[in-house]
Amino acid sequence: MDIKKEWEKALSEKDCEKLLELFDDYIDSIETEEELREELKRLGEVAVQCNDPYDLLHEIGHVYAHLDDVESAIKLYKRVVEKKDDPEEYATALYYLADAYEHFGMPEKAIETYQKLLEHEENVLKNDKEIALTLANLAVNYDELGETEKAIELMERAREIFERINDEKNRLISLLDLAHFHYELGDYDTAEALIKEVLRNPRDDEIEINAKLVEAEIHAGREDYDRAFKALREALLKAINVSDDIFGVVFDTLVDFIEGLFNENAYDTIARNMETFAELFEDDTRHFFRAIAELARWRAGDEEAKKRFDELYAKVENEELRSILDEWKRPKLSLSLGL
Repeated sequence: MDIKKEWEKALSEKDCEKLLELFDDYIDSIETEEELREELKRLGEVAVQCNDPYDLLHEIGHVYAHLDDVESAIKLYKRVVEKKDDPEEYATALYYLADAYEHFGMPEKAIETYQKLLEHEENVLKNDKEIALTLANLAVNYDELGETEKAIELMERAREIFERINDEKNRLISLLDLAHFHYELGDYDTAEALIKEVLRNPRDDEIEINAKLVEAEIHAGREDYDRAFKALREALLKAINVSDDIFGVVFDTLVDFIEGLFNENAYDTIARNMETFAELFEDDTRHFFRAIAELARWRAGDEEAKKRFDELYAKVENEELRSILDEWKRPKLSLSLGL
């Protein structure tokens, strides 16, 4: 049976699980935007009738976003909300609508929807854990809007509930968020105290990694870049054994941090910290970090470092890593105006 027939059969049977399984291959086979929009419309009509449509709606939403038509995706989530009579299912649908707003960069709409969800949870479901999770989601979106003090107030309420119901994992996550919020306000002492509390407690690897990332933010905020690098190294070392996704987040954070230091001409700081990262790897990533150190020395005026950089650069086979080095080795253009 070819994929077109399988797709049509799954549509006619309203089999969302099968449609999700076929989604990538079938959507990739569509050649025109007009046909793609027509297929998304048909698929949306089926998705809103499924009992658990959210993974499929997520995929549909990404394609609509690619077409610069997020509103069509949001309309599908709204239709699911309207269909749900059961209080628990209604709450779930509201959550996914709010999450979609958040995912597509509409924090004001996310807040409005999370607020509606909070009222439903407080007045109808009366589930303390869900109330606390919604408070935490509200806090994150208020922070996104720059209303960090409001975010702290809401996250403190969430933390108190997690503490009262002995939900230790979510309590620690709320402390991480609070530390980040206080860091954003420049209150590094409070942020550091919160991170120390997280690291004093038994915790899973992902929480520890995130704690180290916030710790690195705090040290960088104080311009203690060596300690920031130490915290990032500890996060990266832990992430290597956790998952590719988390490793990617930590690695990207590290690369952004190094780029920021290049922009500040902090070449000595970069050069002296790269070997501790290089020694974590056996593949060409180690050459990548050693090349960064030589690039920093070259930028600082060591002409011999250029030759060492070129030799290391030639050993880096990973195209993404090479492209980072390509970007950083380009001379920066600057304009000066004499008045």
